[in-house]
Amino acid sequence: MGVRPLITALGLLVCWQLLVWATGAPPYILPGPLAVGRVLLARGDLLLEHALVTATEILLGILIGSLVGAASAILLTAWAPARRWLMPLLVVSQALPVFALAPLLVLWLGYGMASKIAMAVLIIYFPVTAAFFDGLRRTDPGWLELARVMNARPLAVLWRIRLPAALPALGSGLRVAASVAPIGAVVGEWVGSSAGLGYLMLHANARMQVDLVFAALFLLALMALALYFAVDRAARRLVPWQRETLPET
Repeated sequence: MGVRPLITALGLLVCWQLLVWATGAPPYILPGPLAVGRVLLARGDLLLEHALVTATEILLGILIGSLVGAASAILLTAWAPARRWLMPLLVVSQALPVFALAPLLVLWLGYGMASKIAMAVLIIYFPVTAAFFDGLRRTDPGWLELARVMNARPLAVLWRIRLPAALPALGSGLRVAASVAPIGAVVGEWVGSSAGLGYLMLHANARMQVDLVFAALFLLALMALALYFAVDRAARRLVPWQRETLPET
């Protein structure tokens, strides 16, 4: 990562403070970074308690969504009838606004973690499936022709040729999943929950505690960045033969 992200973060904080000074906005409309920092220190225990809940929902959502998405992509590649039956479902899953399903998920699965994990899974599932499936389909034809000449079995072709060739595409899908996973968890907490950063933000906003809202947003942003860089590092280790061609983040 280097120092560039730190310089960028410092520049954003300076611009934020300049905006507060330039507009003269009161603290209950736009608190400055120093005010938010004070809340982070004063209410750190409360924020950490809710952040752990949201982080658990996000991580479980990514794990389940990625596994189901990768398995679906492999099934679509290996079994032709699955493409005829499952592809329309994939399209419909994106045509329906996932946020509109949040109230139903809370009604069906309750106010606990299950409904928030389900929201994260629904958002993650399509990017992982689409990216991995596209990678599996775009295997070098020369490799497939060589496997055909050598009378390789379909399962061996899938395991030894298509899967390794599609790992970079899977890495791209996982990066997208890491970026959008917090959305599902937080939206689910907004609709109905008893814990989590989304729950805390909703109640703090109703009480005009905007500095607490910004503190929760700050923690959520840190979690999202940490998750993205962790997934990016894992994706680079997953495809070491392409490490030199991938730009550093």
